[in-house]
Amino acid sequence: MSAFPFILLFYKFILRVFFGLVIVPEDRIGLVTKKFVLFGQQELPEGRIIATKGEAGFQAQTLAPGVYFWKWIWQYSITFQPFIVIPTGKIGLILAKDGAELETGRILGRRVECDSFQDSEAFLRNGGRKGRQTAFIAPGSYRINTLLFELELTDMTMIPDNAVGVVTTLEGKSLEEGQIAGKIIMDHDKFQNVDKFLDNSGYKGLQEQVILAGSYFLNPWFAKLEMVRMTEIAIGHVGVVISYVGAEGKDLSGVEFKHGNIVAKGFKGVWAEPLGPGKYPINPYIMKVELVPTTNLVLNWASARSESHQLDKNLSTITVRSKDGFPFNLDVSQIIHIPTTEAPKVIARFGNMNNLVSQVLEPTIGNYFRNSAQDSDVIAFLGTRKERQQSAKDHIGKVLEQYNVYGVDTLIGDIVPPESLMKTLTDRKLAEEQKITYDTEKKAQETRQTLEKETAIAEMQKEIVKADQGVLIAERIADASVKKATGDANSVRLQATAEADRLKLLASGEAEKTRVLAKADSEKIELLAKAEAEKISVTGNAEAEKILAIGKSNAESYKLSVEAMGGDNFTQLKVMESIAQQNVKIMPDVLIGGTDGANGGISGLLGLQILEKLGKKVDPGKGE
Repeated sequence: MSAFPFILLFYKFILRVFFGLVIVPEDRIGLVTKKFVLFGQQELPEGRIIATKGEAGFQAQTLAPGVYFWKWIWQYSITFQPFIVIPTGKIGLILAKDGAELETGRILGRRVECDSFQDSEAFLRNGGRKGRQTAFIAPGSYRINTLLFELELTDMTMIPDNAVGVVTTLEGKSLEEGQIAGKIIMDHDKFQNVDKFLDNSGYKGLQEQVILAGSYFLNPWFAKLEMVRMTEIAIGHVGVVISYVGAEGKDLSGVEFKHGNIVAKGFKGVWAEPLGPGKYPINPYIMKVELVPTTNLVLNWASARSESHQLDKNLSTITVRSKDGFPFNLDVSQIIHIPTTEAPKVIARFGNMNNLVSQVLEPTIGNYFRNSAQDSDVIAFLGTRKERQQSAKDHIGKVLEQYNVYGVDTLIGDIVPPESLMKTLTDRKLAEEQKITYDTEKKAQETRQTLEKETAIAEMQKEIVKADQGVLIAERIADASVKKATGDANSVRLQATAEADRLKLLASGEAEKTRVLAKADSEKIELLAKAEAEKISVTGNAEAEKILAIGKSNAESYKLSVEAMGGDNFTQLKVMESIAQQNVKIMPDVLIGGTDGANGGISGLLGLQILEKLGKKVDPGKGE
């Protein structure tokens, strides 16, 4: 049999009963309840539930791990309880079941020295209050008397990046009259040290001070936290701060500005120094930041168009009426600029940019164009668009200067006249364009005619020039001819004179020479005459001999041909050769023939005529 049951029995009934032995394990604490008191005061004071002086009841003192005697089972009840462990990321909130009553108006018991609520006797002895405590216990392991304290775990407070924690405290002094938030209190470690905050006269309610991104041990019984995004001011904008808290500051706007106070930073009112682009931890419940564009801002009075800033989302196309009673729609764009130094005045005057648009820009621009349209008919308004746009820019710019806003430009967009009037204008324009077209064509024709005329004149001019040049050339040729003739005449005259002189010189010798030559010529002629006669004689004899020879040869040839062919055949051959050489028609254009006697006679006569033309005489009797 095992010895363990015996030991357990020995402990429970022998040591526990007779020696009051109690053994508390290492991971436990002993909660003690005293059943009765043998000597001394037995009852707890009224309103108390935890005994600190040995009274009967729940004891403030606990038993840490270890061995204890004289805790007899018949007088004490010991309950073992695990240590209280606060995990990472949590805090432990403490509710005291016993202690002094809370002061009037308070909801939390102030901190007392009690070793993080592990020393119950010290808590009660040092004036610890009953109820919820300002102090809490951080992550760790604790020996907490749960007979006196109740524990509630809650998460640490986490504030993410780009966020701000707005704090509202549930404990502290009441706010002063006229204040909406508690003033900033120093040295309380971002509301984590509640007692320090209260000791420094911290106020209850909304706090001016905010806490930034990070992890905090905030007691939710003391402070409520709301996370809001940091105030971001984009590039091209400034943030005008309107503070609802702070002391009354001196007005910095000057005597000429009568639309609100502009104060220095930290005072109540509109701050004279706006915030530049960036991110700021602004408490939106005590301060308001109005964004003001510092670049050129475009506002459209057009139903179908709106800019990204949405300040013109409620603006629509302007409807005006002309002098001649026609209503028409008008799209307008206004460009404005608000300098950084003027932004606080604009906000002090209007409160925000939307009010500036609705209270100044919308009525100013709308009324200007309505008044302008009433002074002109629609067609004239369309025709003077550029001038009206410049006039609108000047007028609206002067008006906006009174509100610390600079009008950069005013632009007229679409103008939509009535459809019937537009048709009239269109027809008129088409007619004008047709007239222009006709005039252009007419001018083109006139130009063409002028061109052709000038071309003809140019051609004639060329002929005239050519003729003039010809006359000039002829005159010059004539002049040259006259000069040449004169020169030739002079030359001939000189030559004749020279020749006459030469002949005179030669005349005497020439007569003698002529006589000699005449004699020589006479002899020469005589000799030539004799030679020519001799030549003719010889030539005639030769030609006669040639003819004779040819005749003899032909006669011999005919003779041989007759002998060879016969006389009739040879005759027919020669006739045919003659017909061929002279191209004589053998067949007449009209033939007359017949076999009877009458026709036969006519045929014979025709045959004779043909033969006669061929140069051969035929004997009718022979029938050839």
